[in-house]
Amino acid sequence: MASSATEQGRVTEEPTEVSTDLYVDGRSIGTSDCLEIRDPGRPSAVVGYAAAASREQALAAVVAAQRAFPDWAARTPQERADQVLATLGALEPHHEADAEILTRENGKIRIESKIDLWVFNHRFELACGLADRVDEVTVLDGPPYRTEVSYTPLGVVTIIVPFNWPLAILAASLPYALVAGNTVIVKPPPSAPLATARVVRRVAEALPPGVLNVVTGRDAEIGEALVRNEGVAKVCFTGSPGGGRRIMEMAAGTLTRVALELGGNDPALILEDARLDEEALGRLFAGIFDSTGQICMAAKRIYVHRSRYDEVVDGLSALLERTVLGHGLDEQTTMGPLHSAQQRDFVAGLVEEARTGGAEVRTFGEIPKGLEDGNFLQPTLVLDPDPSQRVVTEEQFGPTVPILPFDDVEDAIAAANDTWAGLCSSVWTEDPQRAAEVGARLSSGYTWVNNHSAAFLDERAPFGGLRSSGLGREMGIEGLREFMDTHSVSFPAPA
Repeated sequence: MASSATEQGRVTEEPTEVSTDLYVDGRSIGTSDCLEIRDPGRPSAVVGYAAAASREQALAAVVAAQRAFPDWAARTPQERADQVLATLGALEPHHEADAEILTRENGKIRIESKIDLWVFNHRFELACGLADRVDEVTVLDGPPYRTEVSYTPLGVVTIIVPFNWPLAILAASLPYALVAGNTVIVKPPPSAPLATARVVRRVAEALPPGVLNVVTGRDAEIGEALVRNEGVAKVCFTGSPGGGRRIMEMAAGTLTRVALELGGNDPALILEDARLDEEALGRLFAGIFDSTGQICMAAKRIYVHRSRYDEVVDGLSALLERTVLGHGLDEQTTMGPLHSAQQRDFVAGLVEEARTGGAEVRTFGEIPKGLEDGNFLQPTLVLDPDPSQRVVTEEQFGPTVPILPFDDVEDAIAAANDTWAGLCSSVWTEDPQRAAEVGARLSSGYTWVNNHSAAFLDERAPFGGLRSSGLGREMGIEGLREFMDTHSVSFPAPA
């Protein structure tokens, strides 16, 4: 890649444009239409072009995956795992270039793009490590019967990927589906498909034709072909609750199974005995503002015991004062733009509504000169807003967070659970027993103690949400079983 970013806010060389094709049935396929991908930090700059599949081409990918399924499923789990794991060797030489492309199309800082790629590899390794669990059989002894319960792969799986951490999120499902014996179609995000299409194609090239396919394009044109399709056994989708509902509606027509991860409105409860030194506040800060707040499991509501309220506000303020807004390729940048102008305007509207409603709003950072047309938004703390304000009740998905004081932990637990969502939560206290008691009462799929960040996620454990945060689980043995059916064989037990 011919690019550098030595001056704050300005890329000093024009990067090379990138182009990607479809990859179906072991072949690169061009299209008559393409997606133009622009840089969120400099929307006038074109990052590259991705093939825009037609409906017929998307349907052809399903047929290719169906054709490849019997042979792939017939291999032993260890054979599949060995072959899947071996594909990672083709990725490392392109790591730097792919990270740069991901930053340019996504907007996040370069180190986060590198981590995205590293997590992709790590999750592949974890999934392949479960190969010996795939063929486990549970025996139910009699009399009157002796029944053996085993597991079988589903068939063709469609995985629809979001823009924010596309490779890490994809790897929470893709290797599990493959090791379980399924064939897969990956649909990268239409606003940031380039790095994902490049990486997944390299994996696909090392597998038998049709086992893994990459189809880029517009949701309206190819979404139904990859979801409402009797040839598709399951659809995995990560995105908004509205997007999840549309996926369910389409899948209902063919009774296709779905797994949905639909974001959250994650609470962090900071109790009166919490440790709030610089290191702890740094973890909280990262859990709120990493990726410019565009992480589904980010802390989005901070409930603080009144006796520690000023410490939290002042500590986060001090960290935000060091924030450097800028282009993600600039090594001085600590916070990039939002991915889209629409999301920038949405978050700005939440903050302004809270300000008008009487909340104190603290604003930090400066939008760099030369990037005024980018999707930048100054990070903010919204202090003690009315709990009914949308900045509290909705997922911001941006660089702002409400901080609300409480006097009684019972009130804090009730407020934390009073939400449409149920993805993640955290409790901060130096008392392990109290952490366990409060954590057990937080209504979410995953709870941290004295942490709240994707960096501290235990990827051996199942991950997923409650209520409108989604259904189904990723990773761990539960994530593997999401891509399998049970098969019970019952024998008459000897008298």
